[in-house]
Amino acid sequence: MADNEQAEGATEAAASAPKGKLKLIIAVVAVLAIAGGGATWFFFMRHHGEEGHAEAKEPPPKPASYVEVPDLLVNLIGLPGERVQYLKVKIVLEVKEEKQVEAIKPSLPRVTDIFQTYMRELRPSDLNGSAGMFRLKEDLTRRVNAAVAPNQVSAVLFKEVVIQ
Repeated sequence: MADNEQAEGATEAAASAPKGKLKLIIAVVAVLAIAGGGATWFFFMRHHGEEGHAEAKEPPPKPASYVEVPDLLVNLIGLPGERVQYLKVKIVLEVKEEKQVEAIKPSLPRVTDIFQTYMRELRPSDLNGSAGMFRLKEDLTRRVNAAVAPNQVSAVLFKEVVIQ
């Protein structure tokens, strides 16, 4: 009988050993899952709150200011015998700060002259499509920045463009 009791005790010990290992494995997996969740929060979620605070501290960007240029009406170059075509343009200059508006206004006659001189050399084919308008805008921006230096114009904006 003593052998029988020892055999039962060995069987119970063998049965409890896998249960103990199973509990140990579950405990290790649970600890790793918690640590993994904490690490995920630390690396990814922690920075989201800080970015919101950094954005709130920055002042909002100042709105752009605009300078109206007098309307321009020029005749375009055409081939001999073709009818004369005209270009009418309403332009606004975009500047970054309000104080630049007052600095640019005395230079408007020079800006108008530069624009007139340049646009009188254009052909109707130079203004075809959005690519032609983009080139015109870029050329006018470059020329106006040369005329109003050291001030800087951000962009030349078209309010109206009519080719007739």
